[in-house]
Amino acid sequence: MYTYVYTMHMNTKFIGIKDFRSNIADYAKRARKGDARYVVVNRNKPLFEVTPFSEDETLDSLFSDIVKAERDVEAGHFYTHEEILNELK
Repeated sequence: MYTYVYTMHMNTKFIGIKDFRSNIADYAKRARKGDARYVVVNRNKPLFEVTPFSEDETLDSLFSDIVKAERDVEAGHFYTHEEILNELK
């Protein structure tokens, strides 16, 4: 089996899901070191990305961001999927 790694940007690499599954620890280590951001694809469709948190990110700050986002949604402060797609066109 062949492994294909496509580079779109110097720090962004596309990897197949099978390769990611086989080498998850290695990709996590590289992402933590800041060597690259990985977009995991299946049949040329992006599934998710692997990126490290910033050095100053903590679970407390992450939780705080989640609580703020939930409050924004409850207050109606969010963009719909269609609005985002229209902005990107």
